[in-house]
Amino acid sequence: MTNNYRICRRCIMDTTNPDIEFDENGVCNHCREYDERAKKELYLNEGGQKKLNRLVNKIKESGKNEKYDCLIGLSGGTDSTMALYTIKKLGLRPLVVHLDNGWNTKLSVRNIEKVVKKLNIDLYKFVLDWEEFKDLYLSFLKSSIANAEIPTDHAIVAFLYHTASEKGIKYIISGGNIVTEAIMPDSWMYDSKDLRLIKSIHKKYGKIKLKSIPTLTLLEWIYYTFVRRINYFPVLNYIPYVKKDAMHFLEKEFDWKPYGHKHHESIYTRFFQGYILPRKFNIDKRKAHLSTLICSGQMTREEALEEMKRDIYPSEEMQKDKEAVIKKYGLTEKEFEKIMSEPVKTFRDYPNNNFLFEKLNFFVKLARKMATRN
Repeated sequence: MTNNYRICRRCIMDTTNPDIEFDENGVCNHCREYDERAKKELYLNEGGQKKLNRLVNKIKESGKNEKYDCLIGLSGGTDSTMALYTIKKLGLRPLVVHLDNGWNTKLSVRNIEKVVKKLNIDLYKFVLDWEEFKDLYLSFLKSSIANAEIPTDHAIVAFLYHTASEKGIKYIISGGNIVTEAIMPDSWMYDSKDLRLIKSIHKKYGKIKLKSIPTLTLLEWIYYTFVRRINYFPVLNYIPYVKKDAMHFLEKEFDWKPYGHKHHESIYTRFFQGYILPRKFNIDKRKAHLSTLICSGQMTREEALEEMKRDIYPSEEMQKDKEAVIKKYGLTEKEFEKIMSEPVKTFRDYPNNNFLFEKLNFFVKLARKMATRN
């Protein structure tokens, strides 16, 4: 720790995030931003429940003559699984989709199968071409930017929009929510919709042509959102969603098994967040995840600090994952360590569309309003 190290007095975000700011009470900007978002995006009062009912009726009406009235991506994690259960309970008829990027754990596969089978729901799985995706993921690993999982995030969003458009579905159900995911520093992330960044990084470091990976241009996103009127619906913002209770419920109802940490349903994500991010970028995403739970009242600050004393995941499992990642990417350990030792970069070091995204931020906010308009 340096002499300038500070930690928020309300959550556990600290100066490992270079953009953090503290008020006169020692509370960080992330806490204040959480409170503002919660006021605007959580609908848990009586009026919110009426709004939920109206939205559910609109979704049913939009697909009344179709086999499905909505679309939902299922990773096998807690949030997406609870979102699926919730909409099914509300009487919606979802098509469940899953994008397989080659890194699913056996546990996540079993969890997905158990849930869709018991709920008697159709599952549409899209398996990415491994050689193409390996080349793209390796490009991002070599790029030395912190958000090296942009290719998966982008492919998922593109796959959801393309599928919804093909099936004539107007609503994409999202497991994203305020009470477990609201806090994430901008300096740790970057907009995964930036196809220009993806192409520029792959052009610099990639070796093979990308032909089959789903992509989404900025114009396509605008078309799908404002012309085709395909809306995202974050259903978990409309129910009292408590992570720990949700996990217990899923275990009891579906024999679903937990992964230990957020996003550990993916082997590579587990390794990337547990090994690469802390060692190369000094980023521990647990701070953001646990801080959100503190702000939403699902965990005390003391409990979060105790959780941070634990290893991200057992060293034996980490070493096993490291060997698996190196082998699957066709690298030697020396080549991997060389990548790890390269200077840290950001998206700004590569051609990108950040300027356009900032200018079009109005449309992003408008799209969010459209998703919940009644």
